[in-house]
Amino acid sequence: QVQLVESGGGLVQPGGSLTLSCTASGNLFRIIAMGWYRQAPGNERELVATVNAGGAWNYAESVKGRFTLSRDNAGNTVYLQMNNLKPEDTAVYYCNLRGYLSYVDSVDAWGQGTLVTVSS
Repeated sequence: QVQLVESGGGLVQPGGSLTLSCTASGNLFRIIAMGWYRQAPGNERELVATVNAGGAWNYAESVKGRFTLSRDNAGNTVYLQMNNLKPEDTAVYYCNLRGYLSYVDSVDAWGQGTLVTVSS
């Protein structure tokens, strides 16, 4: 089993900043990728930013230049630094991990979600 613990959501004014963090724990054999997705009311869940084990970063066009994804040396915690936040960034943000629990058992885990509200 894999657990993802998220923190850092909240209310911020337009132009403000927030940092989300997500820590994975459990019997992980190998992490393929970790990152963040978001879902606004009435919309489908969409990718925000991910990083794979090889260090390749992937960002949604709408957040490039404003959001930065980083990870710790152990590779099981990721941080999403969000700057210059806009009202359209308002959503529930979900941490995601894809990897393996063993040589054959894959895992695609989601956190419980953390709400980010950008409003004046």
